[in-house]
Amino acid sequence: MTQPVTARGATPPPAHASSQPSAWVQRWTHLLEREATVLDLACGYGRHTRWFAGRGHPVVSVDRSQEALDALADLAATGQAELHKADIENSPWPLREGTGLRQFGAVVVCNYLWRPLLPTITGSLATGGVLIYETFAEGNASVGKPSRPDFLLAHGELLGACSDLRVVAYEDGFCQHPPRFVQRVTAVRAPSGTLQPSRHPID
Repeated sequence: MTQPVTARGATPPPAHASSQPSAWVQRWTHLLEREATVLDLACGYGRHTRWFAGRGHPVVSVDRSQEALDALADLAATGQAELHKADIENSPWPLREGTGLRQFGAVVVCNYLWRPLLPTITGSLATGGVLIYETFAEGNASVGKPSRPDFLLAHGELLGACSDLRVVAYEDGFCQHPPRFVQRVTAVRAPSGTLQPSRHPID
């Protein structure tokens, strides 16, 4: 079950936890509507929660680690973030409205993969909502962890998960700094029967 987190003194992230938002997330943040609510799934110590909150977006942050969520207590105290402690792999989806999924103006997922949740993740996008997803891919076992196939996307798998969305950008390959294989996608839920143009210049 989800447990809204009570604001407390912020817990600093451990030294190994990155505080810098993903370059992929930064690149596509401009696609979000003004003040769109963002779901930061498996948020960890909140690098993306802070990135979006700092740009005027209310953020709903979900993680199974109380310690990680405690690091965001300052944002919860000011109403910039709504924190939920939840084991999304072994418990029911915590974010529902009535009988349906709660809808968001954006869903952000980085360095996390639980395949049974992929339809729920895309289904949580409101019309016009933006999915920004980046995680490890097949081939990563040759350079480090994660190395288990359960945690590595097969080639093209992320594109398949976005089959009912308009894909704005997609990459699948090797990154040198740090060495890793990744897939990343940015996709929009366009209104039914329309093709929503990208607001990202390509020339």
